[in-house]
Amino acid sequence: MAPSKSGQFRVVAEAPGTVAVSGTLNFATAANALAAMRAAFGEDGRSTLDLGGVTTCDSAGLACVLAALSEADQGGRRVLVQHVPVGMQALAQVCGVEPFLH
Repeated sequence: MAPSKSGQFRVVAEAPGTVAVSGTLNFATAANALAAMRAAFGEDGRSTLDLGGVTTCDSAGLACVLAALSEADQGGRRVLVQHVPVGMQALAQVCGVEPFLH
């Protein structure tokens, strides 16, 4: 699958079973990032979300990730989240949603 780019984020689904997100997940990029993650998870039963390349994340970016995970779960697919950046973990902890990233 070709990478999806918009603003300063990138969603790539090249590794088998994995959707990798990199760059900035914020208010400006969240809607497009969610659409790209939906499309990537819709292909080939992907079940891993790698967030190791995310450099910046605000509450909108965190909401985007949680929405993608929730939609996958509602579709009957459990997604394993890998390499959550420290800043995203801290934000998730403050918001009380950290358990959803594990």
